[in-house]
Amino acid sequence: MPTPITARIAEGVTSISAAQWDACAGTANPFVSHAFLAALEESGSATVRTGWQPLPIVIEGTDGLPAAIAPAYGKSHSQGEYVFDHGWADAWERAGGRYYPKLQVAAPFSPVPGPRLLLRDPALAPGLIAGIEAVVDQNQLSSAHATFVEDAQRPLFEQAGWLVRAGTQFHWHNDGYSSFDDFLAALSSRKRKAIRKERERAIEGLVIRHLQGAEITEAHWDAFWVFYQDTGSRKWGRPYLTRPFFSLLGERMGDKVLLMLATRDGQPIAGALNLIGGDALYGRYWGCSEDVPFLHFELCYYQAIEAAIARGLPRVEAGAQGEHKLARGYVPVTTWSAHYLPDAGFRRAVAEYLEREKAAVTNEQEYLGELTPFKKG
Repeated sequence: MPTPITARIAEGVTSISAAQWDACAGTANPFVSHAFLAALEESGSATVRTGWQPLPIVIEGTDGLPAAIAPAYGKSHSQGEYVFDHGWADAWERAGGRYYPKLQVAAPFSPVPGPRLLLRDPALAPGLIAGIEAVVDQNQLSSAHATFVEDAQRPLFEQAGWLVRAGTQFHWHNDGYSSFDDFLAALSSRKRKAIRKERERAIEGLVIRHLQGAEITEAHWDAFWVFYQDTGSRKWGRPYLTRPFFSLLGERMGDKVLLMLATRDGQPIAGALNLIGGDALYGRYWGCSEDVPFLHFELCYYQAIEAAIARGLPRVEAGAQGEHKLARGYVPVTTWSAHYLPDAGFRRAVAEYLEREKAAVTNEQEYLGELTPFKKG
């Protein structure tokens, strides 16, 4: 008879030591690190007040220390997730159900594929998924959603019977390039010329700086905060992150932060924030105080490619959506989410929807793949 597994809900990420958390999370993906998630919690960005109640689900090993953790959150809305389920919520509530609160297993505000089962002991994966389901069932929640699940963990959720949903992002892949010009050489002549012209126009009269670690001062964060607020207010109505979050990020993860600033006459006018992972550069936020044609592409895409090549990183992940990335050498890739819906009727309806959606995603990716700027043949 198998040994019973006990899962518990911890009182937030900060209730677990950084060493114990990271022993489960590893070091490759910064968005599931203790430093990142604790900064969201401590800064007031991911809290009950903002609709992201930290509820990490933990299984202890035989040594009494966390051996498996799910970075789970109680959600009272569907904002900041980037896998849209508003239609599901509307349908469930029209049928007389209560969709919120729900359980979200994710890195808040971060459409970045990564592990959603943080495992010091890989054998505990099924038990951890069962623990997530138990939290939903025992608290009569509508559902649990693990969003942006890395492909390696997708089968674990499928084997547990969760519904799997496909989506699309655009990533740049480093095909052993030694320089940006080496990358350009892989493109068609017309696309090469277009990118060179874009870059010339974008940086005219500007200085681009790459800042990391101790080079990033509070003054730099103040400038970036202005840029972030402008973008956040236009995209989401209000920014998800608080100003203290950025200071905590720089203080605790400075070696993994790459802040790119465009300055004119010594004054920052635009910025792009990236995090450096074990095998990718992750572009996250961008903003500006001056509208400069093509500067968004320069800071967020081309400078990111240069930084990845310089560091020997295999890819750049530049965030959610954005077909305009295709012309800049970013190609469509499939992202995955997994969904636990205990109500049989609701699950059946969503499963039918996901089958239709998956076919549409596959067809779209095939079409988009033909539009990449690389030389054909």
